[in-house]
Amino acid sequence: MRTGPARAANDRRHMPRTRPALLGRLGLPGLLAALMLALLALPAAAGAAQPRASFPDVEDEVMCDTCNVPLYTAESPRADQLRREIKELIARGETKTQIKATLKDRYGPAILAMPADSGFDLAAYLVPALVALGLLALLVVLLPRWRRRGRARPSGDLAGTAALSDDDARRLDAELERFDAR
Repeated sequence: MRTGPARAANDRRHMPRTRPALLGRLGLPGLLAALMLALLALPAAAGAAQPRASFPDVEDEVMCDTCNVPLYTAESPRADQLRREIKELIARGETKTQIKATLKDRYGPAILAMPADSGFDLAAYLVPALVALGLLALLVVLLPRWRRRGRARPSGDLAGTAALSDDDARRLDAELERFDAR
């Protein structure tokens, strides 16, 4: 009887092949599907944590309260003061929504570049969308009518034009003759 490494190699050859427990239960397609689900869940988990606010991200959503222009384009001492204040709030570790809420509490809702999404301010979001949908619906209704009207009248048909008077017809014939003579 063999002992040592030779026996171990011989014993392994006669042992039945087994799959790892997880792969055996799920199979390769199941394991790949589980891996894909885990990878898809990573961005959702990352999005749940509030990211640290960045100055350009906050600056473009805040108005200068003296210039009445977005803070990123304002050039005034007051705009510089607001920029310093935002940088201090970012240094404290506040999120973008916390910073905007703080500024809104201190200076009122006019400090934010975007209107609130409730009450009358909601119209700023809804009216443009409704106008665009209305124009699209109007186009859907009118375009087939215009196309049918264009097919109903052949392009050579002069039924829609006014008849020429006798004088106009003679002048037209004379002009055409002169034109053809050239």
